[in-house]
Amino acid sequence: MPVQVLMPALSPTMTEGTLSKWHKKVGDTVRSGDVLAEIETDKATMEIEAVEEGKLAKILVDEGTEGVAVNTLIALILEDDEDESALEGVEAVAPKPAAAPQPSPEAAPAQATSNAAPAQKPTADGSRTVASPLARRMAEQAGLDIGTLSGTGPNGRVIKSDIEQALQSSAPAAAPQPTQAQTQTQAQVPATVSAGSYTDEPVSMMRKVIAERLTESKQTIPHFYLTVDCEIDALLAMRKDLNDRSPKGDDGYKLSVNDFVVRAVALAMRRFPTVNASWQGDFIRKFHRVDISIAVATRTGLITPVVRDADNKGLAQVSEEIKELAGRAQEGGLLPEEYQGGGFTISNLGMYDVKEFSAIINPPQSAILAVSTGKQQPVVKNGALAIATVMNCTLSADHRVVDGSVGAEFMAAFKKLIEEPLTMML
Repeated sequence: MPVQVLMPALSPTMTEGTLSKWHKKVGDTVRSGDVLAEIETDKATMEIEAVEEGKLAKILVDEGTEGVAVNTLIALILEDDEDESALEGVEAVAPKPAAAPQPSPEAAPAQATSNAAPAQKPTADGSRTVASPLARRMAEQAGLDIGTLSGTGPNGRVIKSDIEQALQSSAPAAAPQPTQAQTQTQAQVPATVSAGSYTDEPVSMMRKVIAERLTESKQTIPHFYLTVDCEIDALLAMRKDLNDRSPKGDDGYKLSVNDFVVRAVALAMRRFPTVNASWQGDFIRKFHRVDISIAVATRTGLITPVVRDADNKGLAQVSEEIKELAGRAQEGGLLPEEYQGGGFTISNLGMYDVKEFSAIINPPQSAILAVSTGKQQPVVKNGALAIATVMNCTLSADHRVVDGSVGAEFMAAFKKLIEEPLTMML
């Protein structure tokens, strides 16, 4: 019987994915461990490998297909002792295409002149260009008019390689002239809405998951917030001194304020394990390891790589891990185990000069710390006015797990570590 290749579940939250690229073609010999295809999930692009040997006999889902449900049959592999007759009677369930968002009645007239590129785009002669979602996105990013390209995919479908070839061998194509139907539609646009004044951008899978999880968080988790102002002049001085002492070459390091924040949170979590827990309905799950998620903004949305056992790692090691994880997060190269789990999240917007904000809890965690920028401001010390660099930090906590007094004690411990950074070395 042919080996069935199914759409894998690459993360616990994954229900569907995009088959972005096939690395093998029909007729190719497949060995165990060979990369068959690339799958775009809600978090990253992952490779799937063959677990059996044989010949790739049939591809059932074209590359660039969106909305392929987990466990959908995507390909068939014939084993060495099988021939084509073994494929008879094997049927594939075609994945449902991603539903296009329906425009509101008010937006419908203007949407006809939107700059968004549909999967099938009208050309100058009124015909329609069929393109994969991946090719469509690449064309939009490169400023290419996909309607001027000839597709090499099935039934003339424009695929990724067509976009790459167009970028390498030709200048940007001129935009096609509008058809008569488009011209008439433009004339019907109400005077209160200018034609082409907005673009309807399709929602990526990653953005959909973010929206669902954060909506669930705000609707179902009873948030409460605790804010402290931390004076960080001693921390800044220690950071400069340590960076100045950094060895040259590959063994060197460059510490950031965020590295100190991660270290301080980890040590405070060790003292107050209640914040390192998750609400499970009938019970509270308390984690034994201090694993801290770091919010990283990418082009497609937010992802939270995890620093494991952060309480047992020094500043230099924490710094190196965060830089390495954040770099691969930007490229979509994180493995599922590198962004799943974690008992606490840190979201730092200090680099954007944000004075204060409150973050939304990342379920199923029970707490997240929002870190703002450090600013010089007047403070009172020993009854006298002075100037200090103050960093505002706000804890968002799940009141089902963390009591107000426990949250306050945690923040007091965190503040003391930040303001007296030498204690982090103990």
